[in-house]
Amino acid sequence: MLKWSLKNLLAEPVRLLLSAAAVALSLMLVVFFSAVFEGESEQMVVYLEKMDADVWVMQKGVSNMHMATSMLWDWKADKIARLPGVENTAAILYFNGPVKIGGKDWFSYVIGLKPEMRRAGPWAMAEGAAFPGPGEAVIPEVIAKLTGVGLGDAITLVDRDLKVAGLSRETFSMSSALVFVSHEDLGRLLEGRDQYSYVMVYAKPDVPPAALATQIKAEIDKVNALPSAVFIENDRELALQMGSEIIQMMTLIGALLATVIIAFTAYTQVARKRRELAVIKALGFRPDQIYGAALFQSLTVIALALLLTFALSYTVLAALPALVPQINLAVRLRHFVSLVLLAVPMAILAALGAARTVQKVDPVTIFQD
Repeated sequence: MLKWSLKNLLAEPVRLLLSAAAVALSLMLVVFFSAVFEGESEQMVVYLEKMDADVWVMQKGVSNMHMATSMLWDWKADKIARLPGVENTAAILYFNGPVKIGGKDWFSYVIGLKPEMRRAGPWAMAEGAAFPGPGEAVIPEVIAKLTGVGLGDAITLVDRDLKVAGLSRETFSMSSALVFVSHEDLGRLLEGRDQYSYVMVYAKPDVPPAALATQIKAEIDKVNALPSAVFIENDRELALQMGSEIIQMMTLIGALLATVIIAFTAYTQVARKRRELAVIKALGFRPDQIYGAALFQSLTVIALALLLTFALSYTVLAALPALVPQINLAVRLRHFVSLVLLAVPMAILAALGAARTVQKVDPVTIFQD
């Protein structure tokens, strides 16, 4: 029976490939939105992760960076640096808001840096200087490509014009961008030249981050200190809450569309063989053999579709950011596990439904058609 099913499938290779391709395209839509969600969620906290601090210190009552405001006096940062258990520190001034680049406002996380805090600056450069001096800025390479703004051109931070000194990589997401400026320029804007927003603390070997965070809160008045893992997770959760609903809705729509196409393809794949299956029934084959043939044909199409989806995801989708640089994609193996859990049960149900319909057909009526 399986031999007959395989022979029937291979008898029409073009139709088989078209059916598998239709299902694969619908599944690709689900992978795409899942990859966008994954890529954006990773990019939103990329700065925090790249800094690789053990503890983050901020104003009391603040527990994240995304859309937050925090101010600490510089003497507190100096005091933190002298605490036992602290190997090193890096401090930044921080502002979130629009930056006008190429005539368009780009919502940005603006990082103000002092010359001695170079480790808090961009970690990957495409062109130009990695550290901005007074009157300068380092902007994402993606924005430069989209706007045509290059080295030496001017951007506007609130009411202050700054010259582009460098183009950074891995610093852009659809929800925000990282722009690096001098502490002096951002301090003037925020009236906080003697202040920082966040202090990154690097612990001495064998000093647990949680214990160091507790020590800092006990020793320094009116600050909050969190281990890096906790701080990053807080930021990720808040960032995703502000944009995840749209992406999740689009993913759900894609999944529903894929479900309909899978069900339709699986059902028609069996229904088209109605006459052949009825003949087989007339020849005395058991119902379980007919159901088995229907399942084999449907699952073969779905398996081929999943293979196509896997191949296209790691070729077409992987190349998409090069063509559309503002999109962050992260294709993960677990996305395909979800596809299998979606596609296989639906294909089975649709195939069994079609086979049940065939099973009820009187073979005599088929011969009379």
